[in-house]
Amino acid sequence: MSRLAVITPSFAPDFELCADLHRSVLAYAPESVTHHLVVPGRDLALFDRLRGPRTEIHDQAAFLPRSIQSVPGTKYLVNLRRPVPPLRGWILQQMLKLAVTARLDADVVLLVDSDITFVRPFTAETFRRDGVVRLYRKPDEIDARLPRHLRWHRAARTLLGLPAGEPPYPDYVSSLLAWDPVLVRQALARVESVTGRRWVDAVGGQLHFSEWTLYGVFVDAVLGAPATSFAADDPLCHAHWDETPLDERGVADFLDGVGPDDVAVMISAKSGTPLPVRRAALRDLTG
Repeated sequence: MSRLAVITPSFAPDFELCADLHRSVLAYAPESVTHHLVVPGRDLALFDRLRGPRTEIHDQAAFLPRSIQSVPGTKYLVNLRRPVPPLRGWILQQMLKLAVTARLDADVVLLVDSDITFVRPFTAETFRRDGVVRLYRKPDEIDARLPRHLRWHRAARTLLGLPAGEPPYPDYVSSLLAWDPVLVRQALARVESVTGRRWVDAVGGQLHFSEWTLYGVFVDAVLGAPATSFAADDPLCHAHWDETPLDERGVADFLDGVGPDDVAVMISAKSGTPLPVRRAALRDLTG
């Protein structure tokens, strides 16, 4: 049987969302699955409420080199080996996903943000077939209409020592994604070989970066899928990305769109959807 682990970087402002996610992992994942919650040291006591036989709470500092230090009196971190630019939260979270996955002894790692909730059972085999892990991939999706995605592709290709090529590029970004830890370790080793620096220094120095895109480009363009993965364009997660709050009717309409293969839903934390509204609608959906 394939070994599955779930990773969620989180922090205090997202605690209630993360607690809901965690309950859904315990409800819908096999009992063999461990949920790894990775949080800042200052939030360990809060998240320790979720600790249990299937839950591990990690201080994010355990996955970062000593050169990455907190800036006194702020919530920011800086890499002393490359202090400019300072590490932004968005980049740090992506670095943590890479670092934690690279350390795990698992066949499949599922990366799950706090604003996702599982609504159906899932197993390692949901994301693994014939010994290879599922790669979310939408061909020819990224072009001038998505300038941020273009920058992510170009950054990934530079870090991996690949020519920039010409768009359209595939899209590897979704709300619920699976990684093969072996391939993550290979990708990070490639970044270090190409840049001549530790991968945390190379990635942390980026102004524009997507961990999903780095992994996807590595699997696709360096290793050559499908030898190391099988590609699919179904995200398996019904997502609301808009940064506008949903009311009761809006959440109900959104959840009406959950497809037969979706195992999770995502209502972006940035939408500001009230927690009671969200919880009531999801309770109705899952019974």
